[in-house]
Amino acid sequence: MLPSVMDYRRRAQKRLPRLAFDYLEGGAENGIAMARNASAYADLEFRPDVLVDVSECRLEAPVLGATAAMPAVVGPTGLNGLFWPEADIHLARAAHKAGLPFVLSTASTSLLEDVRAATSGELWLQLYVQRDRRIAEHLMDRAWQSGYTVLFLTVDVPVHGNRDHDKRNGFKLPLRPSRRLLLDLAAHPGWCWRMLRHGGPQLKNLAVSSNARENITEQASALSRQMDLALTWDDVAWLRRAWRGRIVIKGIQGLADARRAHSHGVDGIVLSNHGGRQLESAPCPLEVLPEVAAELGQSLEILVDGGVRRGSDIAKAAALGARAVLLGRAPLYGLAGRGPAGADEVLAILRAELENTLRLLGRNRIGALDAAAVRRR
Repeated sequence: MLPSVMDYRRRAQKRLPRLAFDYLEGGAENGIAMARNASAYADLEFRPDVLVDVSECRLEAPVLGATAAMPAVVGPTGLNGLFWPEADIHLARAAHKAGLPFVLSTASTSLLEDVRAATSGELWLQLYVQRDRRIAEHLMDRAWQSGYTVLFLTVDVPVHGNRDHDKRNGFKLPLRPSRRLLLDLAAHPGWCWRMLRHGGPQLKNLAVSSNARENITEQASALSRQMDLALTWDDVAWLRRAWRGRIVIKGIQGLADARRAHSHGVDGIVLSNHGGRQLESAPCPLEVLPEVAAELGQSLEILVDGGVRRGSDIAKAAALGARAVLLGRAPLYGLAGRGPAGADEVLAILRAELENTLRLLGRNRIGALDAAAVRRR
């Protein structure tokens, strides 16, 4: 096991071709939103209490009808087969081994039925809505029949953000050969061998629900160029008719929209700027969290994502009112850097760091964390 999550990031950077690592790591435009996600955690300092009995320390947290072993969820990330074969299955198994729920992306590269067959833990579905809403309805029906219990509607991607790194690398599906690409691949034979042996990543769930052929061009088109740009708050009622479980709105970036989500009767929200990958200079979720939690924390489950790299980051988010954090890049660093064992190890590191942080703060359970535990520098 490596010392920290960022050590797995460095290992992933060595093992992945540049186009794959930049897709994993890159943000929108100049990367300002992504950088602020991380710096917001660094800008908070703790206020410990000492001489407290912390011989026992409980990390469990209730999240959207489930009990998580710590206030965290392995969140939805797309095209994960670019980093490791059957990546979504391995991530789900790692999440469940760690006692955490797993959210499968619409842009996953493993069939949702296969993920369900591979593990018995808590599974939730993240949804993008295409113009042909029958695709979303078919996805939701398949997921519900397979035992997925919570739906995360992502609302901050009506169009894809401007990602300079993908343009520089010529990252567009299907990949077009170029001298730069071939040299990059030649420097990463292990990655190439895995792709050749298992086949390149495909957006399999979209393929099934949109009747697309096993053709990554058609599948990518279904995801990117056919988003429903007319989706509005009124369509929450449509979701309620199509989905029988809990509904969470992912991509809320301010108090006004958090209020709208509450008024439309959803079960939870994720404060998120999509990991800094969508809108440059978007609000930082952690900075939005305190005012949203102060007004709505008793009536709405509030989750937050973006920038979590330490167990101490989870503690800071919980202290400011988050029910849980979504883990995106961190487990992917582990998977890309050391395979399935790496994903297990990253989650174990975060748990150990969180428990250590809680004890050093003089708190013996997650529920004892509140705003008095932190302050801005």
